[in-house]
Amino acid sequence: MDQSNRYAALDLREEDLIANGKHVLCAYIMKPKAGYGYLETAAHFAAESSTGTNVDVSTTDDFTRGVDALVYEVDEAKELMKIAYPVELFDRNIIDGRAMIASFLTLTIGNNQGMGDVEYAKMHDFYFPPEYLRLYDGPATTIANMWRVLGRPVVDGGFIVGTIVKPKLGLRPGPFAEAAYQFWQGGDFIKNDEPQGNQPFAPLKETIDLVADAMRRAQDDTGEAKLFSANITADDYHEMIARGEYILEAFGENADHVAFLVDGYVTGPQAITTARRTFPNQFLHYHRAGHGAVTSPQAKRGYTAFVLSKMARLQGSSGIHVGTMGFGKMEGEADDNIIAHMIEQDSADGPYYHQEWLGMKPTTPIISGGMNALRMPGFFGNLGHSNLIMTAGGGSYGHIDGPAAGATSLRQAEQCWREGADPVAFAKDHREFGRAFESFEADADRLYPGWRQALNIAA
Repeated sequence: MDQSNRYAALDLREEDLIANGKHVLCAYIMKPKAGYGYLETAAHFAAESSTGTNVDVSTTDDFTRGVDALVYEVDEAKELMKIAYPVELFDRNIIDGRAMIASFLTLTIGNNQGMGDVEYAKMHDFYFPPEYLRLYDGPATTIANMWRVLGRPVVDGGFIVGTIVKPKLGLRPGPFAEAAYQFWQGGDFIKNDEPQGNQPFAPLKETIDLVADAMRRAQDDTGEAKLFSANITADDYHEMIARGEYILEAFGENADHVAFLVDGYVTGPQAITTARRTFPNQFLHYHRAGHGAVTSPQAKRGYTAFVLSKMARLQGSSGIHVGTMGFGKMEGEADDNIIAHMIEQDSADGPYYHQEWLGMKPTTPIISGGMNALRMPGFFGNLGHSNLIMTAGGGSYGHIDGPAAGATSLRQAEQCWREGADPVAFAKDHREFGRAFESFEADADRLYPGWRQALNIAA
């Protein structure tokens, strides 16, 4: 049935809804199936997302109608639909009154994703008013905690050079720890890759003990602090806590050098909140493995990577992978820098809404996926700063002179960008960066034509 007379109010103005502060606003790209009207389908979507049913029911009263979700803007030509959700609709904890992303998602992309009159619908942005925003945990720790461990200024402490031990699976504990030790001779930060956990050939406890020892040895060798992000992802929150507690005990005096990685997309908000609340002193590393199933531009349902990242800040992630903005191997475009800006700034513009974060701590962009030293000057130029973590696996272990030189090449690449130098000219006086041209020849040919002649390298 057509519910647009109840669940649509196109006379509502967005600026008034924001000023009143009583609604969560969501912007979707939505297309009805053939034979269905746009506003009719949008209203059905809002009804299913809030108080509606497919028939009139006798139990509806005036209060119920007061918490209807309302379509307040449509642009059929752009397939744009905006819905205002009263904040009263969303579930709150009984233990502390806090809000939860699980409830937000249940309403805003719940059953409406499977309705028979909707060809597709995907959330591209949302806005939280102050009253609702304050009910979320937000991050407990930030990149400033890592800068402090590294002995840097806690404001603008700069680029953290990281990697992922490669191959992502197949290394036994000894070789894994040795690979970590080698990278730490030149780099700062190592993360478990998302599948690494407690495989039969690499028991977590044995691996962690050896990595903790490798960190101590690397710190003794270099005189520099090192960082490790350990994967505690699990179905059972008891298992996550057990892993976290074991890891902290194994690292001992270096416990503040440890981040906890959680695969937040595949495990959901409960896993992120468990880590955030159980281990508030650890940097919470949100890995988004699997997110492309809904966030890819090819996927027409669910939500975008921008929405995922914004939710991660609300849940309390200290850092989240944000892709490579078209400069690495992962799907993305240069204008994805809007994702990084939204999660790290206190006041930021999204695709459809401006968000004030009201002092909520920032979430650090983590850059990963096919990056190497040659791609980095362009990446930093697009983003506009280098206060982030980069985890370049192939860019480190694929360097012709080994992972320590690979780490140094990444650090030099950031220096090249910061100084505004020409990369080929810079390579002449910075050996590790220069050797990256020979290590990643296909990228060198594409990005810096004529580099062989300039660097006197034979074809």
